[in-house]
Amino acid sequence: MSNQAWSYPEVGGDLVNIVVSEEQIRQRLSEMAAEIDTDYAGEEILLVGVLKGAAMVMSDLMRHLRSDVSMDWMAVSSYGAGTKSSGVVRILKDLDTDLTGKHVLIVEDIIDSGLTLSWLIENLRSRGPASVEIATLLRKPEAAKVEVDVRYLGFDIANEFVVGYGLDYAERYRQLPFVAVLAPHVYGG
Repeated sequence: MSNQAWSYPEVGGDLVNIVVSEEQIRQRLSEMAAEIDTDYAGEEILLVGVLKGAAMVMSDLMRHLRSDVSMDWMAVSSYGAGTKSSGVVRILKDLDTDLTGKHVLIVEDIIDSGLTLSWLIENLRSRGPASVEIATLLRKPEAAKVEVDVRYLGFDIANEFVVGYGLDYAERYRQLPFVAVLAPHVYGG
């Protein structure tokens, strides 16, 4: 194992440009949390994070919330090792929580085609919750194959391959505190 520390890739190397800065993310998550607190005043909310990408969004969003919240996690897969959704969804880790009568807020890092999330919404609605809504940091409107009703949206972005703030390519770049376009030479695009 190398003793050399890994450093953030520089714009112009692995990264083309930063599309959402660390400060923009922090500010928008604070605003989203205020909206959620208002909408769910007096209600308990179950936040359902979609692993692995939503881990940072979920953690930082929760820090801003004043509502009574609990959390659970799901892992679903429709990508494999590629850069585009296959549309075939597999549950890799299911929830530990019974959803009956609960207000469920799915927390996502990004909505791309909408295929995986559309499937997930229907799956969770079949479990008897009081409500199911979506909060996502990012959405790519140009990539949408199905319409997904997003209640809390951070940013609409162009249909480019992005990494950072939980988003990865081959499990790399998740720890970046911002969202950036990945250079095509990195993934062969």
